[in-house]
Amino acid sequence: MSETYYKLHPISALINFLKSLKELLIPFLVIFGVNLFRDGGISGMFSNGWQGLIPLIVGGVVLVFTLVGGIIKWKRFVYWFEDGELRIEYGLFVKKKRYIPFDRIQSLNYTEGIFHRPLGLVKVKVETAGSGKTGEAEAELTAISREDADRIEEKMEEAKRGFYRREALIAESDVEGEAAVPEPEVAEKKVLRTHYRMTMKELLILATTSGGIGVVLSAVAVFFSQFSELIPYDAIYEEVMIFLRFGYLIVALAIFMGLLAAWAISVILTILANYQFTIQTDDDHIYLTRGLLEKKKVSVPFKRIQGIKISQNPLREWFGYATVTVESAGGSIGDKDEKIRLFPLAKKETILPILNELFPEMEWRPEMVKAPKRSVHFFYRLDFIWMLPVIGSLGYFFYPYGLLSLIIVPLTVGLGVWQHRTAGYSLTERQLTMEFRGVSKHTFFMMKKRIQAVEISSSYFQRRKGLASAQATIMSGLLGAAARVEHMEREDASRILAWYEPSNQKAEEHEKSQPELSG
Repeated sequence: MSETYYKLHPISALINFLKSLKELLIPFLVIFGVNLFRDGGISGMFSNGWQGLIPLIVGGVVLVFTLVGGIIKWKRFVYWFEDGELRIEYGLFVKKKRYIPFDRIQSLNYTEGIFHRPLGLVKVKVETAGSGKTGEAEAELTAISREDADRIEEKMEEAKRGFYRREALIAESDVEGEAAVPEPEVAEKKVLRTHYRMTMKELLILATTSGGIGVVLSAVAVFFSQFSELIPYDAIYEEVMIFLRFGYLIVALAIFMGLLAAWAISVILTILANYQFTIQTDDDHIYLTRGLLEKKKVSVPFKRIQGIKISQNPLREWFGYATVTVESAGGSIGDKDEKIRLFPLAKKETILPILNELFPEMEWRPEMVKAPKRSVHFFYRLDFIWMLPVIGSLGYFFYPYGLLSLIIVPLTVGLGVWQHRTAGYSLTERQLTMEFRGVSKHTFFMMKKRIQAVEISSSYFQRRKGLASAQATIMSGLLGAAARVEHMEREDASRILAWYEPSNQKAEEHEKSQPELSG
């Protein structure tokens, strides 16, 4: 039993306070926003006696209680090591305890924020197999020293290596008077091997092609939706109508400048998030480090990796760049079910040799079996069901400009032909590879032993042409991950299903276990 209890760094109280304050930001803005649009604005609050100061009083009380809550949360939080477990106790009125066996811990993820780095602290998130199902870490140590973080990792490694069991055997042999059992060797410090470090050129290409402008615009829309009742739409409408009088060119230029500003913000955010992205490994884990203002280190156990996905949007595919995502059981980043990117962006010819180093048992340049030529119209004909009525309506009600909607037809057909040329699969004795496309191209690499299910489907029209679709699902995150190849030969789909059937797997294992017969 451990007699040492460890506490978080006092800066945890401030971090807890700011975290709670962030959640109260919208209510505070609403309260003071309402008073801002009243007669007299903020100054009018002080001219109405103590009743006008009620919003300030309430806000001050809430801030005090939030600060006190952060301090109490820090004071009452302790952790220690006992019986091969990380044990945590916290809470004031309701005391809670959480025991996490070290052998259940999958990874320890580190984050160094702007409050951590000057003080040499880290935030530690403890990930277990169940973390991916809930989308949250099993436990979070808000701020501890690097030495304490290393101590947790050492204890975890000791437990997994069976140190406690060996110490029990030594104590038992001493009591019974037997020969002393040799002392167990001290576990060597892990040697990290660096496989890849993102260059500034790759970082800039990632930032400029990330598509983060949509995230920025949606964030702005959500922010303004919180204050829809306070926004003077009539005044804004009048200003917009006056602005429109300057002509379409000026309006188009203003819209362009707004989009350019949103794009610039997304570029800056992407650079800050992925600065000095590095891939390192030891014998058991892959370590991904990234970030400028907030440095993050995520560890991914090799044994939890279920599959690898290489993705290329059209622009990146044109220049030979790709993004690699790790599909990991119980693995995510942050509190959301965010996939772990092994390569945010790199040349595909750079990626494949590194993947071969990390996963030598997998085939990274398989020969793909493509979908047959007769299935090409299956990739676009269903789109005409919704497309033709839309084109007809636009052409009738907005004639003649509505006829421009006819351009949708060749675009849809072109996309369908592109998807047909991409669709394919490859089978080896232990691996299934599937390649498909929406707009972006995805290549999914899956080991046979990691696949959870294989599903074959064939519609009436597919059966008439001797076609079928195949889907393989692996365990990943909350909902799993699936790869699907549409409209392939029925024999190819049946081949994938036969390859995966448990009876065949058992037969293969039985054959391998039989001794070879000599002549």
